[in-house]
Formats: sequence, C-alpha cells, structure tokens
Amino acid sequence: MPDIVINGPEGRIEARYHRAPDDDAPIALVMHPHPRFGGTMNNKVVYQIFHSFVDRGFTVLRFNFRGVGRSQGTFDNGQGELADSAAVLDWLQSIHPSASNCWVTGFSFGAWISMQLLMRRPEIHSFISVAPPANIYDFSFLAPCPSSGLILQGTADDVVPEEEVGKLANRLIAQRGPGIEYRTIPGAGHFFEGKLDNLGKVIDSYIGSKLPDTKKAKVKSK
Repeated sequence: MPDIVINGPEGRIEARYHRAPDDDAPIALVMHPHPRFGGTMNNKVVYQIFHSFVDRGFTVLRFNFRGVGRSQGTFDNGQGELADSAAVLDWLQSIHPSASNCWVTGFSFGAWISMQLLMRRPEIHSFISVAPPANIYDFSFLAPCPSSGLILQGTADDVVPEEEVGKLANRLIAQRGPGIEYRTIPGAGHFFEGKLDNLGKVIDSYIGSKLPDTKKAKVKSK
C-alpha cells in the first residue's frame, strides 16, 4: 500500500492508500485520534480498522491531519481537521467515481471528525465510530444521524467512559431506529490494548453484514 500526498486546505496531506482490484469496490476513509496526544494514521486501532476494510475488498485510505507527520499546517481544534477530511474524501471519490458506496470511520477524536463529515456529505452510506469522545465533544449535531452505522466502545475505557458513549448511542438509536448498532468489547480500554483482535472481529462482522451477497462471495473466494 503506497504512501501518497494529497493537496489539502493547508498544503500537503500525508496518506496511506490501498486500492482494491475492482473499479466498483466501496471506498472507506479512516481518521486517527487527537493529534495533541500522539494520534497519527499509524495508531494501532486505526491500522486495525484500515485492514478490516482491506480484507473485505474495500479501497481504503487513512491520513494524517494537518501538522501530523508530513502533513502541513497546524492543529485547528477540529474545524481545520474537518476541512482536511473533506479534501481527502474529494480526492478519493475523484479517483474512484464508480465506487458502489462510501464509508467513513474514526477512532476517538477521529470519530468526532468523521461524524461531522457524515452530516455534510449525503453520499456517505455508512459509518463506524470507535470510542467517540462523547464526554469531551458535543455530538448534538447528529439530530438525527443521517446514515446507518456502528458505534463501538470498550467497557474499561478510562478516557471516554462507556456510559457516556452508551447515552449517545441510545439517543441515536431512538432517533433513527435499528439503523444504528451499539456494541461493546468487555474489558477493553481506550486504546484496546490486548483487545485489537476482538475489535477487528466485531468490525469485520459488521462490514460483512452490510455487503451485498455477491460482494461477500467475491471476498471470501480470494
């Protein structure tokens, strides 16, 4: 999977890109945790999410927000990072105009950014939100959530308490109904240490449940 550079609002955006062999493969964008606390596109949770989509036959891209790694610019408290994510999605869609659908995903701070992007881009088909920081950031903009998706949380998270994420998930479920799924991983902390395989299995199962039968068969035959 090659390193690539995308032109963003503040200059260069560093990204890692996997292109699926099928032109109509779905696309997925993965966003990393808070830059001020060491978050990068190479975070282990982000890496696990990325490869879960690769294994299911998606074209996938993860990237560094402004000021992280080789991405230019400086941290902008979310507004600039949202602009970065929109620019990266624009690039991904321009390269893959025949993609069957589009997913956005994020971990922690990246989950907050990805859900804001979801509200602004009606073409986004689904989402996966891992440890969304409902105790830190305002998610009231999801009123209602426009797409189906999965919210995934560890029960032993001491950064983002499970009860706060549960409240967010229950509110979204009440608004949208069965299109939103909430799952927990028992004993998992914020960074899912020792639980990354569990995380991957839940994500893989969810992605697989949303793929058309023809696509499922194609992926399994590889």
